[in-house]
Amino acid sequence: MTAHADRPTRRRSGRRAGAPDTRAEILATARSLFAASGYEQTSIRMIAAGAGVDPALVHHYFGTKQDLYLSALAVPIDPELVRAPVRAASLDAVAHALLANLIPLWDGPLREVGVAVIRTELGGIDDSGLIRGFVLEVLLTELTARMEAGPGDGALRASLVAAQVFGLLCARYVLRFEPLASLPATTVVEIYAPPLQKLIDGPLHLLEA
Repeated sequence: MTAHADRPTRRRSGRRAGAPDTRAEILATARSLFAASGYEQTSIRMIAAGAGVDPALVHHYFGTKQDLYLSALAVPIDPELVRAPVRAASLDAVAHALLANLIPLWDGPLREVGVAVIRTELGGIDDSGLIRGFVLEVLLTELTARMEAGPGDGALRASLVAAQVFGLLCARYVLRFEPLASLPATTVVEIYAPPLQKLIDGPLHLLEA
């Protein structure tokens, strides 16, 4: 009998390496955790633990936490395309910057997946944490801080802005109210930006009473 035959068989320890279904399992775990806890409260380590893999493998498949989050939502664009111009705009011009960059994206690469996400939300499937997290914690988080530092009530204003924008997107792209659905993007922006701006930096009279 050889020396090799005398050695006990060693079992591999630690988390499993990549397998054909590992990426899908990571994505499903991430979607579940993001929906339950939101973007900020969910970490790569939590997702890795839930999927039974090493955190390095999550990074290998998806890159950063934001990249994984966008994959969970199936969002085909970088949120920085909206955040950067909003960040560069003065607070009194943020509504125009937000809509001028968001609406053309919805007229283009975001339309198909965006409509699907809204239909899912309206259908009552419990993915609201994903959508809420994307809007408030990814898209509007910097604006929330600016509103808090400026006129105040940042979180409330952010939720009001999100509600108004969500309503606009739903009416234009899902329910297709006419003539709103057929208006040019520039016209929608010019009509909708002024009232939206009031929620960003205007007085909230009922709260001041």
